[in-house]
Amino acid sequence: MSKPVVAIVGRPNVGKSTLFNRLAGGLVAIVENRPGVTRDRLYRDSEWLGRKFTIIDTGGIEFVNENTPITSQMRRQAEIAIEESDVIVFVIDAQISPTPDDDMIAQTLRRSGKPVILAANKVENFAKTELYEFYNLGLGEPIPISAVHGMNIGDLLDEVISHFPEEIEEEVDPDTIRIAVIGRPNVGKSSLVNTLLGEERVIVSNIPGTTRDAIDSAFEHDGKHYIIIDTAGMRRKGRIEELTEQYSVSRSLRAVDRSDVILMLIDAGEGVTEQDKKIAGYAHEAGKGIVLVVNKWDLIEKDDKTMNRFEKDIREELGFMQYAPTLFISAKTGQRVAKLLELVDFVAE
Repeated sequence: MSKPVVAIVGRPNVGKSTLFNRLAGGLVAIVENRPGVTRDRLYRDSEWLGRKFTIIDTGGIEFVNENTPITSQMRRQAEIAIEESDVIVFVIDAQISPTPDDDMIAQTLRRSGKPVILAANKVENFAKTELYEFYNLGLGEPIPISAVHGMNIGDLLDEVISHFPEEIEEEVDPDTIRIAVIGRPNVGKSSLVNTLLGEERVIVSNIPGTTRDAIDSAFEHDGKHYIIIDTAGMRRKGRIEELTEQYSVSRSLRAVDRSDVILMLIDAGEGVTEQDKKIAGYAHEAGKGIVLVVNKWDLIEKDDKTMNRFEKDIREELGFMQYAPTLFISAKTGQRVAKLLELVDFVAE
């Protein structure tokens, strides 16, 4: 099953990245004593009392200066993190009274309908710190912590995992190969799934995000059984604008967790992007079998050296995945798609 997702949110400079690094077990997010340093969401796996989960560090939410592009972008990323999480840790600065931003963030979190845990960070004296003011945020009892010193983190994690959904193992035949089709919006994931399945099981449109949720489809080929997990569009439920879809990779991470083999789709017209690297890196670290699938190859003007040049570029951009086979396809025309399952079988062995 996919791991629960925990989003760490809050306004800038309250210690979110320090807490993230504490939970991730290493210095992953850039930590500076300056608001707004963490401008993108970072994903890492963690574990507490036998429960594994994925944590998201968000750029700080800030409403006062919301007209600045970076702040607006950070707020959208945090909204996405809220949408895709199972539990939210709202970090506040225990050394100062709640700010207007804290109040507005609390309102947003209450509307989310998700379990929210209030973490009062930067506590130096646990015996004397008073947190009564933070009850006004309407999110229950604050848990005092010191992320920088690791104090009371255990109590915080106890509360976090108490809100996780019950673990239910997926009943899948051990001989069935589970395939995750991942990649950025509009790279052709739904078209590839439909070609493999031979039917219009997934809504296809050239507008990124038209697939509302991950859809699992079981099928059989040459006597072998497969389950294909379509993460097309990676769209959030809710009011998240389509422009923010480029930032969202959580749906892919969940699919990676549940899969045996990953089909990493790359747009032939755009090449390898930063988001491709993030998704590929997660799959690599998870130890999954991977096939690099270059889609929309029919749209590329080619000569007899084009494919070799393109593969060389991919190998340079994804230097940590030299072992992964590459296939150039057109999901639209079906070009070379028949060879995909042969590679899936090979990688799964």
